[in-house]
Amino acid sequence: MMAENENNGKTAFYPLNPERMMADLKALSLFNSTPGEGVTRLPFTKEAREACEYLKKRFSDAGLLVHEDAMGNIIGVLPGLDRSLPAIAMGSHYDTVYNGGMFDGQAGIVSALEIVRCLREQGISLRRDLIIIAFNDEEGVRFHRSYLGSYGILGRDQSKAILEYKDRDGISIREAMENWGMDSERIGEAAWDFDSIRSFIELHIEQGPVLDKEDIDVGIVHSVVGFRRYMVTVKGREDHSGTTPMDLRSDAVDTAARVICWMTDFARMRNDGTVATAGYLKVRPSVENIVPGLCEFSAEVRSQDMESLDLFTKGLRESLDKAAALCGTEYEIIEKMDIPPVKLSDRICGMLRQSCEERGLSYKLMPSGAGHDAQEIAAVCETVMIFCKSRDGRSHCREEWTDPGDIAKAAAAAYDLVMKLSDQE
Repeated sequence: MMAENENNGKTAFYPLNPERMMADLKALSLFNSTPGEGVTRLPFTKEAREACEYLKKRFSDAGLLVHEDAMGNIIGVLPGLDRSLPAIAMGSHYDTVYNGGMFDGQAGIVSALEIVRCLREQGISLRRDLIIIAFNDEEGVRFHRSYLGSYGILGRDQSKAILEYKDRDGISIREAMENWGMDSERIGEAAWDFDSIRSFIELHIEQGPVLDKEDIDVGIVHSVVGFRRYMVTVKGREDHSGTTPMDLRSDAVDTAARVICWMTDFARMRNDGTVATAGYLKVRPSVENIVPGLCEFSAEVRSQDMESLDLFTKGLRESLDKAAALCGTEYEIIEKMDIPPVKLSDRICGMLRQSCEERGLSYKLMPSGAGHDAQEIAAVCETVMIFCKSRDGRSHCREEWTDPGDIAKAAAAAYDLVMKLSDQE
């Protein structure tokens, strides 16, 4: 794991400590509602609170000024020599999907923390503030709405409306926040003044197979896909499955199945990297011998191409109209997300390339097929993402794994970037 850098005789990730980062990752993985079955840490739960308290303690131990904002983000500040200068921000999210892994999001938090530790251990004072942020609810799996934490710091107008989004148990974001001891009426206080932020950096596991398959140390992300997510409710009629003729049925699942097949066929036919997924499905009454009277499902599309996103939206509604007419059902569709593709900073990508070359790290310029908080923040300030390997490309599952040394190599490039950005005018 301690690979030597031929250029300077030191490890390729000097001065970072991969074992220290791994200890934090393992500790965070214990805050989990599904032990032995992957990591499940949903927003505004007991496990999320435990993770927040752990991070606040670790941030404070590293010498950061720490607070939790009105949206549940954990923020630590390493003061710079001139606090009037625009700050550098970096971090990722602490929530997980259901039965996920211990690296998604969390690797970006602990690597940022490790950079702070190394700066302090070496007695280095940055010219400007360095802000570390652990975002709440990037995944969006509980309330079917991603980027709650980053939307909070962006001060988006939609924030009040999304408080009414509900989870599968009918609990709204507003209720969940209140149960967590937070005042949902104060979410506006989470907003940042982005005139005071120079750049944002997010380190993340790739969640795909490219770096691992090609044995490349670092992914330098130049763009992030756009995506749209809809929740569809199909309403039919419950009937006996044996006595109701096919032409007299109003089958909600029949309708949904036809639309879901259209979605995946659409993505395949585009042949431009577009992907479509119906990852959530709920059927009522979900009994073998009853024609389903209701089916709820998610319809998500991701693409680098705006035309593909637009064609999916148009085609989804047309497919629903056609299937509902054929099956004798009705439907309701609600848009949950509409995030356009985003290009990240060419300037910072160039600086990362230079750092990798100086350290003897191999790198690849690449897009991200997954959404990230950086995608949202890129709309308001200079932003870049750094990828490290995911073993066999596995992510959002219990098999997710990244070697500590691979995280440290990507974090070393981020460390160099922080130093360079801090010194620039």
